Amino acid sequence: MADAEGRHSIAEFRHGYEEEGRLRGFRSGCGFVTATWGLRCPRCGAADLAEATLSGRGRVAAFTVQNVPSDEFLNEAPYAYVVVDLEEGGRISGWMPSVRRPEELALGAAVRWLPSYKPGVLFEREPPPAERTGA
Repeated sequence: MADAEGRHSIAEFRHGYEEEGRLRGFRSGCGFVTATWGLRCPRCGAADLAEATLSGRGRVAAFTVQNVPSDEFLNEAPYAYVVVDLEEGGRISGWMPSVRRPEELALGAAVRWLPSYKPGVLFEREPPPAERTGA
C-alpha cells in the first residue's frame, strides 16, 4: 500500500514478485526505469515515480557462482548470482539454480524471471524463439 505521499514500502514491492507473481519497477518522468525499490529517481531526483510492471526478460550483465550460500539457499548451492539488464530498462539482481559452474553461463545470455516460492528473484535461461512458439 502506498503511503500518504504515494510512495510504496519495500515489503509491498517484494510482495509483488514473491506472492503476486509480477515483477515491478518504477519509471521516472525523465524516462529512467528502475527494477529496485526506491523513493526517488537516482538520475533526476524526482519523487513522483510511476509504477511499471516489468516483463522480467533481459540479459546477464554480470554473474558469479555461489558455492558457500546463506542459510536460505543452503540446499541450492552451487548456483549463479546474476545481475540482469531488463528489456524495459533497469537492472536487477537474482539467482539461477540451474548454473553450477561459470562455464555454464555467459555474459549477455538471454534470461527470464520466474515466479517462485523461493526467496529472491529467480531467473532461468530464455528458450530460443523456436521453442517459445512451439515450432
